[in-house]
Amino acid sequence: MKKHRVIIRKCDTYDRNRIQGIIAEAMTDLGAKPAGRILIKPNVVTANRDYIHHAYTEPAVIESMVKVLRDIPGADNITIGESGAIGMPTRMFFKESGVWDLAKRIGVPLVDFNEEETREVELPRAKWHKTLLLAKSLYEADYKIWMPKLKFHIVTDFTNALKLNIGITTHKERFCYHDDRLHEKIVDLLEIGYPDLVVTDAVTIGKGFESSPYPVHLGAMIIADDPIAADVTAAHIMNYDPEKVRFLIEARDRGYGSLDINDIEISGDITVEELADRTRGIYSPFQDLNKLDTAIKFYEGINRETGNACYGGCVCSIKGVLGTAEKRFDGNLKAARPGAIVMGYYDGDVIHPGQPVALIGKCAGVSGRLEAGKIIRFKGCPVKVADLIFFMLPRFGLKSPAADVRNTAMFLYYSLVKLMMQLAIPLRKNARISGK
Repeated sequence: MKKHRVIIRKCDTYDRNRIQGIIAEAMTDLGAKPAGRILIKPNVVTANRDYIHHAYTEPAVIESMVKVLRDIPGADNITIGESGAIGMPTRMFFKESGVWDLAKRIGVPLVDFNEEETREVELPRAKWHKTLLLAKSLYEADYKIWMPKLKFHIVTDFTNALKLNIGITTHKERFCYHDDRLHEKIVDLLEIGYPDLVVTDAVTIGKGFESSPYPVHLGAMIIADDPIAADVTAAHIMNYDPEKVRFLIEARDRGYGSLDINDIEISGDITVEELADRTRGIYSPFQDLNKLDTAIKFYEGINRETGNACYGGCVCSIKGVLGTAEKRFDGNLKAARPGAIVMGYYDGDVIHPGQPVALIGKCAGVSGRLEAGKIIRFKGCPVKVADLIFFMLPRFGLKSPAADVRNTAMFLYYSLVKLMMQLAIPLRKNARISGK
């Protein structure tokens, strides 16, 4: 069996000429032959010009990819597409990250998958997502290029090629199975989101909450002809054993590929071991809530219907909200009022006399004794992030990103634009049918 290939190259800065040369040489070496309708899917999950700068694929890397494609005959039909964080308008993140201005400057269509017509496609190999609403740019693509940002992740250890597929889902379905089935959901999406080429931005990676991370310089570009090979290599670089990464185990068990790094042909001018030395010992906050420097205590329970910890649902929401609040206001968590947050149904006692206790999720509860000065319930499955930002954070004396007037104004404006674009989808579809 022919081995899949991964090429790792040194790249210390976001120099466009260097990155363009690295990508072009790697594609030639891999024998990549993009043609037809080409879709570039970067990671633009969140962005904010004031405090979120390393959550997304750098525009310089995306621009370099486009320039390489334009030098290849027949590879100039290019679209850049993404579906950003749930409930948030992707256009806002396009603008804040600089991807919007880049696309306009270089003349490449930029689409939010939530603003396109969709087609329901079947996923015969899936465990949960038996069908998926797939945006037009995705189901029409002849050649897919995934451009992830390598980061530590609060739930899945790290995020690279496979995890990037969460961003092919529209907001209508993004939270479907995003609970104790998250790892299986990721592999379900691989069936339709299997890229032809993976180009990873690993120049500056992120630690902490992946949607508002802290920067770590790694100094590399990673190019692969297969997403499993890309993620197995990334796991070793981030000092994770692929045999212990749950979504990789799931992918292997479904026959998508080997997790043995010896089954991958790795080349380049810097080794996996050298890069692993650079990430060894890095503490990535919010992966373990009880390691945070705060007076808030955390109790992780289970989903009573399944008996599993709901790591991809309410636990993920709490980590994300606290991670964003801390990134926006440094020292926020350390200044929090004492109290407790219970996620799911906790087996034991929760004793916090005179302090607030927040019960997160519709199944949240305590099997033993619950003592608190004030019990606050936030229902939902999972709980709405907006409820946590607006109403939970103040209960613990935490500053909320929602108090930022600029952020609120942007959210309202871009949400309105998103709504108008969604309402206009039938009109755009009819215009194409009539030939106008």
